[in-house]
Order: sequence, then C-alpha cells, then structure tokens
Amino acid sequence: MVAIAATVALAACTSGSVPSGSATYRSTQSASPTGPGGSYTTVAGGPKPPATGAWLGAWVKPAPRTTRVSAVSTFEQAIGRPLDIVHVYHPWADAFPTASDVQFVQQGKILLISWASTDVAGIASGAQDKQITDRALALKSLGTPVLLRWRWEMNRKNLASAVGSPAQYIAAWKHIRSIFTTVGTTNVGWVWCPIATDFNATDGPAYYPGDNQVDWLCTDVYPGPTKASFASVAAEFMTWAAQHHKPIIIGEFGAESSNPDQAGWIAGAQSYAMSNPQIKAMVYFDADRVEKGVDRNFQLEGTAAPLQAFQQLATNPYFNQPRA
Repeated sequence: MVAIAATVALAACTSGSVPSGSATYRSTQSASPTGPGGSYTTVAGGPKPPATGAWLGAWVKPAPRTTRVSAVSTFEQAIGRPLDIVHVYHPWADAFPTASDVQFVQQGKILLISWASTDVAGIASGAQDKQITDRALALKSLGTPVLLRWRWEMNRKNLASAVGSPAQYIAAWKHIRSIFTTVGTTNVGWVWCPIATDFNATDGPAYYPGDNQVDWLCTDVYPGPTKASFASVAAEFMTWAAQHHKPIIIGEFGAESSNPDQAGWIAGAQSYAMSNPQIKAMVYFDADRVEKGVDRNFQLEGTAAPLQAFQQLATNPYFNQPRA
C-alpha cells in the first residue's frame, strides 16, 4: 500500500522528453479454463482477472457536500460488503490520481479510471505529450495495478465530432499507450470500452485498437427507452468479444428508477454474467443525473426491491473472488 505522502510525490511528477517510435508490447497468456478457447491473452500490466467468478465494483456519485470516499463507504454499507473496484472519472486535463484515488488504493481497492479525451488528432500528432507523460508518471508512482479506460463509449453517436474516425481514434490510443510504455508505466491495465447499444450499427468493432493494445475488453450496458434486458443489449458485443481471448469488464450497468422492473433487470444482469464466464468484473453506475432535461436516476440507496436485488448479487459467492 502506498503512503499518504504519495499524493505529494504524484503531484510533483513532471514530464521529460518522450523518445519517438512505437513501443513493443510483451504478450503473455494466463490459463483460465472458463475462457473462450481455454485461455485469455493478456498484455503485462494491470490487475490479473480472477480465475473464476467476477469482481464487483461501482461508480458512486457523491451527494452535495460529501466526498467520494464517504459516498463509497455509504454505498458499501447499503449493499453489505466492500467493493473490489472503485470507478472514478477524470476529464482530460485533470491531475490524477487524486487524494481520494490514493485513499481507495490504500483501502485495497482496484481503481478503474475513466479518462476523458481531447481532440484525438492533437493527441496523435504529439501536441498532448506533456499531459500524457505526466499522467503516465503519476500512475507509475502509484505503484499498484490499476485499470485505465481512455475515451470510453467512443462509438456513441454524440461523440463522433470529438472522437473522429476509427483510424484517428486508434492512432491516438496507440500514441498514448506508447508513451506509457516508454516511461515504464507497467502497472496499468488498458480497458477498451464501447457502449453495447447498437454495437454493430455504430461501427463499434472498427474502433478496436487490436489485441496487442488491449488488456481488458469492456462495454457499458443500459436498458434504454425500450427497457431492453441486459442480455439483449449486450448480445452483439458479447458475440464479437468471444472471438478475442480477453477478460471482460462491464464498465457501467444499471436500470433507472423509472423502469417498472428495475429489480428484475438487475437480477437479469447477475444471471447473464454468471452464464458468461468471460465477464470478470461488473461495475454498477450509482448516480442520479439529468440528461437532456430528463431525470435519470440509477441510485440504489433509498429503494427497496432494486437494492435487495443488488444485495443478492453483491453477496453471491460468484462475485466475491480473491484479488492477487
């Protein structure tokens, strides 16, 4: 575990010159009898997936005048167990890990960091190298395996102008990763995470950087306005993912309180994950947000049947797996 003083060291990280040229990635295979083809191909770095079952995590949006750490603690009390993974979001220009990020690591949790993007063409051209290098050095100083999800849901239609073409997105991804490799940041697991909704119609597969660039596959699963089941929304992505021997993390999932069968939807997500052993982690989206004037509340606290459904998932031995 890192000490509190690590936050000072992290803030002091500065960038140096980044050698040009592509990095070489070392691929390894970790045996997993439940994975497609009998094994998962992983690239060194980041947490190793559990051999059986799956980890459980969440993004917990803090209430006004509360902290991220206290919000997670309250959520854990409500579900009756500690989280394996704590999900945090950071804009492109953020300095992270933050003090709360470090505190989660000290508690023994795995960080899933969702890092937003800036202009992808600028990233690939080298215009953002200092920012990338600073973050790579800061995560290296953290000294513990983390999961990094850069520009998730890149296949979402409303992100098209920011993400650019699949080729531009992939070029930016490779540039970021090459800098991390150059400065020796080997504790990061790279998470590629499209949204599951209309995965094929939104050209999701075209944005894939390649097996030697990705450690974990990921997708976000929501029922949407049609109140579709977890299984039906995830189906296209899961069919595609079965061709790639990678562990899967469900980076976001949840049903809104406006869904008349919110509890049943959560129970369906549990059943689906248990019947698909390639899924090695499930991360709930516990937040209330207004989107285009519509209140979308995924929070479980204060509910009855939905919270009970999640408690059943959380206490299921399948989702209580040891971490290396």
